[in-house]
Amino acid sequence: MRIFVLGFAGRPGVRETADRLLPFLQARCDVLLVDLNQAQDLSSLTADLALVLGGDGAILRAARQMGYRQTPVLGVNLGRLGFLADLSPEELGQCFDRVVAGDYRITSHLMYECVVEVGETRQTRLGLNEVVVQTAPPFHMIDLDLSVDGETVSRYVGDGIIISTPIGSTAHSLSAGGPILGQELSAFVITPICPHALTSRPVVESAEKEYTVVIRRPADGAAALVLDGQEILPLTVRHRVIVRKAPVRFQLVKVPGHSYYQTLRDKLRWGTPPSYRGEP
Repeated sequence: MRIFVLGFAGRPGVRETADRLLPFLQARCDVLLVDLNQAQDLSSLTADLALVLGGDGAILRAARQMGYRQTPVLGVNLGRLGFLADLSPEELGQCFDRVVAGDYRITSHLMYECVVEVGETRQTRLGLNEVVVQTAPPFHMIDLDLSVDGETVSRYVGDGIIISTPIGSTAHSLSAGGPILGQELSAFVITPICPHALTSRPVVESAEKEYTVVIRRPADGAAALVLDGQEILPLTVRHRVIVRKAPVRFQLVKVPGHSYYQTLRDKLRWGTPPSYRGEP
């Protein structure tokens, strides 16, 4: 088996964990690359697996780093939540021989392309979690028009909207009141952020359609585009933001004993009844 070892060295413990794991990994597989800054071009390299150290943020960076040549990702959590990176370093040591032997499955997930247009200029970004168009300092309310495949859907007045993939539905969108989507669905969820209307509600739509956001108000310098919570681009009323399904899909390695619903229960306390006073 050939692997990349990727990680975000800015997170405490990543470099130390990589140094500790490297002899263990090299004894079992061919380590093609170690990149703890997630800055190297992976487009000319082919591997069977990308081992990502850090947390969910490191996985989001890795997915964008791999670009249009996605390698299956096995995440090792060194942070707090670890929703995508659900193995601890100790669990990796226990199960890695089984992974090398092929005892795992790969789940395939929707990624998005975000096209930002202003005049004749176009920028295209690839991402995994969500696209957020939101207010920026001085944080006045903004008016956004959303259309789907050219048809006007709604005008949103508030702090912005989130267009999320199923993977991202348990992130920013969930905290803003959006639904949990099955991770392998081919759909986007549009979630308003602090809407100034009781009738503004999340909408789930097909990923086969194209979503366009136009800012109507306020003027320059008061809105921002945030990609996967990591990239930030300033927006004005002259910009158009287009979100569509990417031609590649994110691939996540799942080892036996780990499942999506187990992660929801363990990490987000989903379905756990409240603890009432006086009950054991």
